[in-house]
Amino acid sequence: MNVLEEPLLKVEDLRVEFPTEDGLVHAVDGISYELPRGRTLGIVGESGSGKTVSALSIMGLTRRMGASISGRILFEGRNLLALSEEQLRAIRGNEIAMIFQDPLSSLHPLYRVGSQLVEAMRAHRDLSRAQARRRAVELLGLVGIADPSHRVDEYPHEYSGGMRQRAMIAMALANEPKLLIADEPTTALDVTVQAQILELLERLQNELEMAVVLVTHDLGVVAEMADEVAVMYAGRIVERAPSGPLFAEPEHPYTWGLLRSIPTLQRSRDQELEPIPGNPPSLINRPAGCHFHPRCAYARAEHARIDPRLDELPDEPGHQVACLLEPQLRRRLWEQLSS
Repeated sequence: MNVLEEPLLKVEDLRVEFPTEDGLVHAVDGISYELPRGRTLGIVGESGSGKTVSALSIMGLTRRMGASISGRILFEGRNLLALSEEQLRAIRGNEIAMIFQDPLSSLHPLYRVGSQLVEAMRAHRDLSRAQARRRAVELLGLVGIADPSHRVDEYPHEYSGGMRQRAMIAMALANEPKLLIADEPTTALDVTVQAQILELLERLQNELEMAVVLVTHDLGVVAEMADEVAVMYAGRIVERAPSGPLFAEPEHPYTWGLLRSIPTLQRSRDQELEPIPGNPPSLINRPAGCHFHPRCAYARAEHARIDPRLDELPDEPGHQVACLLEPQLRRRLWEQLSS
């Protein structure tokens, strides 16, 4: 990429808050990142870390939830947060598309899959129904659904889970978006279907030169697809780095916990996984100082008072971490944990 070229997506100090009876929920607390064209950013973290809310905010969908939103989301230089709902509708589903977690709830149960694809295309393009239907059949074939000319007239309940996910991908790709947001695209799918879906997304990304924001709790999926990874905790990005360095030499104790809590081929069968102790904090009453310190085995008393900043490592360009432990200590600890 030309160094002078603007990133396709640029998120600056994004904050999303929801008023509730119990208090203000700080769902996203000042995150920033850039995504070049044709690249994939993986956003990972436990449930409640702010991953999905940050993705929905790109689509403008948190507005409907009564959220208070600040910061900037620049898409091709346009601040999406400053656009009207009508202006956003012209972009949503056309230039930016999203695959949601549950395809069964995202597809309307009373309409045929083909009809829903046709409407998605005609909402943004000047196509006749016949033209859109032909394109719908092509799309279903493109995402690997057998006998698409027949399946196009079936209802969502007649599709398997993997087929419904493929249909959602077809709908997201109907207008050849520049940016695809995939929110847990392989959740609840068996391993074989999961691998097929990931391979499909990677192939279509290369063919269409899309940028992808991949939201997931599955680090295996991220390792397979992402060029860069952002680790979120309590609404913040606590570590961000290219995929290779992050998996080889993670810097944040929370990232260590995520990596050590997943099964690998290197672990013996009788070796238990090591979950991160404790629970994610309340996003209404967050811990003072470092939000992770109550769960961190290496926290010190002062970590409850000092709020760490996300800073770039001086010897690793592009690798940022928000941790109060000394860099040399972090390296030694990870070497001990990973040995």
